[in-house]
Amino acid sequence: MKRKQFEPLELDCFEAEVYPFPNHSHTYYELVFIVKGTGNHHINKLVIPYKSGDLYLISPDDEHFFDIKKSTKFCFIKFNDSYFNFHKNLSPDDIFMASPFDIMRNPVFKEEKLRFDEPCKNILKKTIENIFEYHQYHKVSDSPIVFFQVMSLFGLIREVSMKNMKFNIDRKNPEKEDLITYIHKNIYNPELIRMQIIAQHFSISPGYFSNYFKRNFEVSYRDYVKNYKLRLIERRILSGKMTIKQIAFEFGFTDESHLTNYFKKQMKINPSQYKLKFAE
Repeated sequence: MKRKQFEPLELDCFEAEVYPFPNHSHTYYELVFIVKGTGNHHINKLVIPYKSGDLYLISPDDEHFFDIKKSTKFCFIKFNDSYFNFHKNLSPDDIFMASPFDIMRNPVFKEEKLRFDEPCKNILKKTIENIFEYHQYHKVSDSPIVFFQVMSLFGLIREVSMKNMKFNIDRKNPEKEDLITYIHKNIYNPELIRMQIIAQHFSISPGYFSNYFKRNFEVSYRDYVKNYKLRLIERRILSGKMTIKQIAFEFGFTDESHLTNYFKKQMKINPSQYKLKFAE
């Protein structure tokens, strides 16, 4: 069942030793800031460890919950489609080439943890604190002050994504965004991410595609696909929720042994040994 919200913007902050909500989705968007504590964030079958200072982006397309290991304080900033439309007069068109909704739905931010270094890490914490402090005295949904604070959060997200992920979320470079989206969407179908097929999809030659990818992402296309697929497979194995046979089927391997041989060749350890060694 989807959790519903009718106010354009709502805030919530609480500490818990057991997360009070099972795996769920929303009708709204949600920024989740970890004030303190540790555990695992389960989102769309992925398991990502969390700690103090982490920020997560949840959209209506996502299903998630938190598995708390150490008592955790969460701060939630929840908004629906009407929030940014209501404040459209305060947001010049050239602030973001990609809208907050595009950023919230971007699959990269579900599969990769946002890594904030100083001073962005401290600015993020203070911005969250500013929003919640204002909330103690005034209504937040129609406040221009809070709106600009929320917009600054998306500015931080944009900056760290470009710095750490080598990924441009601005619409002025749609070919890069489209390329990464295509890869992530089709990573489970080996045929569709063959270099010849993906080059054909974007109407460029395979040779040019290879150089273009390396120039723009600072890693070869083959290495990017290999490393991304391995990270997803690792997370499936460590989650313990899927068998090796199920993982093999999901990623288009012919059978369980094919996946086992592939994983062992890349990681120098077979999947069952990897799970025993690294699973918590």
